[in-house]
Amino acid sequence: MSFDYDLFVIGGGSGGVRAARVAAGEAGAKVGLAESDRYGGTCVIRGCVPKKLMVFASGYGAMPAEAREYGWDIADGAFDWTAFRTKLNKELDRLEGVYRNLLKNSSVDTFDARATLKDAHTVELSSGECFTAKHILVATGGHPVRPDMPNADLGIVSDDIFHLPDLPKSILIIGGGYIACEFACILHGLGVQVTQYYRGAQILRGFDDEARGLVADSMRERGIDLHLGTNVVEMTRADADHALSHSGTNSDAAMGPAAQDRDVPTRDDGGAGKGGPVWVKSTNGTERVFDMVLFATGRDPNARDMGLEKIGVEIGRRGEIVVDKYSQTAVPSIYAIGDVTNRVNLTPVAIREGMAFVETVFKGNPTPVDHELVASAIFTQPEMGTVGLSEEEARDREPVDIYCTSFRPMQSAFAGHSDRVLMKLVVSKASRKVLGCHIVAPDAGEMIQLAGIAIKMGATKEDFDRTVAVHPTMSEEIVTMRTPMRSA
Repeated sequence: MSFDYDLFVIGGGSGGVRAARVAAGEAGAKVGLAESDRYGGTCVIRGCVPKKLMVFASGYGAMPAEAREYGWDIADGAFDWTAFRTKLNKELDRLEGVYRNLLKNSSVDTFDARATLKDAHTVELSSGECFTAKHILVATGGHPVRPDMPNADLGIVSDDIFHLPDLPKSILIIGGGYIACEFACILHGLGVQVTQYYRGAQILRGFDDEARGLVADSMRERGIDLHLGTNVVEMTRADADHALSHSGTNSDAAMGPAAQDRDVPTRDDGGAGKGGPVWVKSTNGTERVFDMVLFATGRDPNARDMGLEKIGVEIGRRGEIVVDKYSQTAVPSIYAIGDVTNRVNLTPVAIREGMAFVETVFKGNPTPVDHELVASAIFTQPEMGTVGLSEEEARDREPVDIYCTSFRPMQSAFAGHSDRVLMKLVVSKASRKVLGCHIVAPDAGEMIQLAGIAIKMGATKEDFDRTVAVHPTMSEEIVTMRTPMRSA
């Protein structure tokens, strides 16, 4: 049987684009790709890239005060959201153009349309066109979800942050995962009064307890109003009576030092651009009005309404496409990679999965995807970098030694700040291998990348000990801890 394409990719994010252009450019396959939104996907358009640029922007708010401690005569300034957003959009446009050119230069046919599956080898586009393909790769990513509660539409989700015409004066962030915590730090750094509700006992569930505890403490010290064990009972559009009680919520004390005396543009229409501020009642009995509410309560895979189940593709409990270690679905001609499979939802992992797919299908080299010991970073302030097992996970598996230190770094201490950092190694008692590394510090993401290489190679604690320290740095503590803090 002849096909229109050797491969048809559904989704123009990082994983799908990499798979498409490598299959076409290196394996000589005839490839088509359909994307219903902007090329670049979650990471480039509404995730990693714009968020990290916002992290950079938010960090400058505290810089003048620290610089003055070092002898610089620098005055506090105001943040111009409009100027930043304009430049941000230009950068995202540029990056989308890069992705389109990569596909064009690899001779991939692209279609700006939504794709669904008619059968195991046929893709139908929203434009009405149909194409057949020997192999189909689904790389449609995921999307943020709102909770199932009345008036949830009054809140925004993380995708909306980058499109705000102005910043609110106050915002309630609901959630305790990395997206909620990152945006809490970002918006606070840009001068917004941030309140955060999380129903759990501690933020960043699933990460090392000691590390996430330090992040939570640091967020509070910076002025973020973090409430644990707290959720929303009711929310509605604020009326005149609510507005009166709202008049006292933007006090300097509540805003914290980073947001005080700062000129922050405010929205005329309040929460989510849908008519004004939002009144919220919480499980702790508090009733407050916020200019905006942000739901950061999870993400679901984009696998619905694609025709997958009717042709035999298995869909999991969270709506994810179920695949084997080679990213193959229950239908042999259909594969899936990235967040739509809900395995390890990180952009570099999706790219690796795309490369492994090409090796397996087009280069005759069956390559399972390695999801073990993947380093990651959370861009809070300070950042958290992590690779391997948390202390809690490790001690449930085997006896471990915990090497840990927390201290005030030189730069902060000299400026009179109370900020602390954490360096932590989780070590197997039996093999002496380092099972996990956890860092809470400025630029922890940069540090954990390098630590991840050693841990992926199977380095022991003694390998770390034999490494000469770079002094004076924060990271030198990783190779100078000689005595376990505790054993478990």
